[in-house]
Amino acid sequence: MSAPNTRTLPYGEAAIAEAAAVIRAGGCVAVPTETVYGLAADATDSRAVAGIYTAKGRPSFNPLIVHVPDLAAAEAIAVFDGEARALAERFWPGPLTLVLPVREGAVASLVTAGLSTVAVRVPRHRAMQGLLRASGKPLAAPSANASGSISPTRAEHVVASLGGRIPLVIDDGPTEAGIESTIVMGRTVLRPGPIAEEELFPGEGRGPVTTQPDAPSPGHVAAPGQLESHYAPSKPLRLDATERRNGEWLIGFGPVVGDATLSASGDPVEAAARLFDELHRADASPSPAIAVAPIPAAGIGVAINDRLRRAAHPRDSLHVRNDA
Repeated sequence: MSAPNTRTLPYGEAAIAEAAAVIRAGGCVAVPTETVYGLAADATDSRAVAGIYTAKGRPSFNPLIVHVPDLAAAEAIAVFDGEARALAERFWPGPLTLVLPVREGAVASLVTAGLSTVAVRVPRHRAMQGLLRASGKPLAAPSANASGSISPTRAEHVVASLGGRIPLVIDDGPTEAGIESTIVMGRTVLRPGPIAEEELFPGEGRGPVTTQPDAPSPGHVAAPGQLESHYAPSKPLRLDATERRNGEWLIGFGPVVGDATLSASGDPVEAAARLFDELHRADASPSPAIAVAPIPAAGIGVAINDRLRRAAHPRDSLHVRNDA
């Protein structure tokens, strides 16, 4: 059930029209993408963007991803080189975010956290695409949850985290990918995601590609998802667990059987889609602690392990809390 002042509407023309009206009036709405549910506001309106930070309790040094309907709209916001354009043409619309030089005055400075770059992507989900076109605005849209907590893959996750802080959630069921987009700057993967590095830069004889899984200092955050503590449940989380310890809710994978499983068959794509949903279930269970079975660190497993490592990191101060 929705909290007071937060309405949940099923996806459809009426929901998109109402959400677009909220956006044009300078408000925030929660909307699904193919990755997770996002908290969307007009990226050109400083007050609207400030509303995202306020609703989430998000640190202001952490930049936001700007969603646009197509490559032409992205080029109005960011400066593309040949390699970035080639990636966009291959993977957009889809779960790829590119960090590129921002065009002066294209978005509110709060979106970029004062950086000279902007994170931009073209989503493929019908609800976000519908809202982009109905509002006529580029939309800043981090995950629709309180900063640092488990990302939302269902409308009810949004309401549980932000109920009463935002006016509207569009419900279009569980998200497909289940983890946030892959973020790339140049030939560096800033955040692993549904599109693996070997898909982005295939073949022999290519230039060096680096993955940056570890957190920079707050003053050097180039994109969301880089700080150490994020995606975190309220309970202690133990990784690489092959059996349950006393008081733990065990999330299994493959041969490790638990209270729930990410994938009984050991399918990492299925595991990614279910990751945050199972973390939400575990966090709501009566067990005081959570354990997760080992996930092979290959392909999308790299992204799953990135999220789990950050979810298990101690949350001892605001500066290590982050969002996507």
